[in-house]
Amino acid sequence: MTLEAILSQYGLAALFLGAGIEGETVVVLGGVMVHRGLIAYPAAIAAAALGSCIADQIFFALGRRFRDHRYVRRVQQKAAFRRAIDVFEQRPVLFVFGFRFLYGLRTVSPIAIGTTALPASRFMAINALAAVVWATVFVTLGYLFGEGIEAAFGRVRDVGHVLLPVLAVLLLVGLAAHFRHRRREVTAKD
Repeated sequence: MTLEAILSQYGLAALFLGAGIEGETVVVLGGVMVHRGLIAYPAAIAAAALGSCIADQIFFALGRRFRDHRYVRRVQQKAAFRRAIDVFEQRPVLFVFGFRFLYGLRTVSPIAIGTTALPASRFMAINALAAVVWATVFVTLGYLFGEGIEAAFGRVRDVGHVLLPVLAVLLLVGLAAHFRHRRREVTAKD
């Protein structure tokens, strides 16, 4: 089975997960997949918006439920968290709508918003609308510039033999960093 066939079979699931976990890069690649005819444009927008919206809802719920937990308190000590709260307090609706477009605030913002008094239903409504706009923008960019992206990086199937090992190495490095960080935390407590 070629990488192209895998993308055409699992493209929407990969786009859904990637939009929630990584963000813009995956969604732009989803637009390239639309350009190549591997997935439909409306389906790509729906998958990306849903993945992003659900991830943000989860982070919001974690901030709301565990606002007094040591992990959230540790996140509250970070400069990005403080910036997120400062901007949120100035313009709450605009911030909820736009945080996904602000580099460096994408992951911490829903947690920060979850620690505020903003009603969950209001966050959900604004977040859903913002996710659709965000997904439309980045899928469209990938679609419009798909030919140029392919020219710069080659056809997807031409890099398939390299892509999977690179992803495996990145996953291993990420896991090693995570476990090293956890080990340091345990050592610091002792």
